[in-house]
Formats: sequence, C-alpha cells, structure tokens
Amino acid sequence: MHHAQAIEMTDLIESHTENKDIRLLGARISHSQSDEIKFMKRWLTTRGEEVSLSMADMPGMSMDMSKEASGHSMLMPGMLTPKQMDALKRANGKDFDHLFLTGMIQHHGGALVMVKDLFDTAGAGQDAELFNFVTDVDSGQRAEIRIMQNLLGEKPLEEKR
Repeated sequence: MHHAQAIEMTDLIESHTENKDIRLLGARISHSQSDEIKFMKRWLTTRGEEVSLSMADMPGMSMDMSKEASGHSMLMPGMLTPKQMDALKRANGKDFDHLFLTGMIQHHGGALVMVKDLFDTAGAGQDAELFNFVTDVDSGQRAEIRIMQNLLGEKPLEEKR
C-alpha cells in the first residue's frame, strides 16, 4: 500500500504541473517504486508468503477508509492521509509542486522509519537478498529526500544542525 500511494502521487504529475524537475523526479520515483513492488511480491511468493493487496484492490476498502472504528489510523508510516491526497489532487502548478514535494518527503520519511524498524527487529536483516534490498531502499529514499529538499530550497537535514 505504501508503494502504491507513491505511484498514485506520481501519476498526478503529468496533469498537475509543468515543472520539468518534478516530472523527472516523479518518473524516477514511479519507476523505482514499481520495481520495489515487483521485488517484494517475488520475495514473498518465493517464500510461500501471502502477497497483500493495496487498499484499492481490497473489496470495500479505499483511501477514504483510513481509520478503523477505534479511530486509529491504518496508514503505514509516512503515508498521506485522505485529506492530504485530496489537497494534492486539487492543486496545480506551484501549489501542486509544494504539496507533492512535502508529501513525498513525508512518504519517504515513513519508508526510512520502516527500514529502521526492520533492522531493529532481531534477525530481520539476516536474509542477504532482503538486507541488500532494504539497504538500497534506505539510500535511495535518502537521496530522493535530498533532491526534494533542494527543489523546495530547504537545507538537507544534515546541514540544519
């Protein structure tokens, strides 16, 4: 679901902005997220594990149903809320660019949280193929966050200290 939302966000680029840098970045993100989805599905299938569906593929589920009856969010770390996604869908031009970049930084930050959680789980990083994949995800997300911070005119986190 996390990757599917990033692709949904990048799919908006063509009709919402003319910014060439955003378009190039969006193509990169969409491609890498699609490749990562393929890897994860293959990795799970090879191990006889269930491949979960995105919310859009689940009967009766949609991004609008992001809260359980208890009121707790079902969203994975970093995922945009339905309200944030609606704002992104309604925005155009510079407003879209800003919402896209800040939203994708939030989204990528969530991926970094999930990577950290995985490595903080005893034995979780022992599979060499998974270790390499997760390490690549971590470095790729960090690089894209720096690119997005530059596009926003922000200083990278390392320089803010």
